Amino acid sequence: MSETVALRLDTETRKRLDQLAKTTERSRSALAAEAIRQFLELNEWQIAAIREGEQQANAGQFIDHDRLKKKWEKKLAAAVDKAR
Repeated sequence: MSETVALRLDTETRKRLDQLAKTTERSRSALAAEAIRQFLELNEWQIAAIREGEQQANAGQFIDHDRLKKKWEKKLAAAVDKAR
């Protein structure tokens, strides 16, 4: 079941939405609904991750700075290698 929701868009965003709808042969409503679903999923995930981190911090579970830095440097190097 779906419900109607009205929203205001600035002129440029409305034009971009219209163009995307035309190009993809989908309705503005379908595109807006998908965008909102994706926005909600991302933000809900981020909030859950933050809360999990807060719980870990409150329990005294921390990662050593040098260990964390090495972990992310390794991920960055892998991403750079993959992009080449």
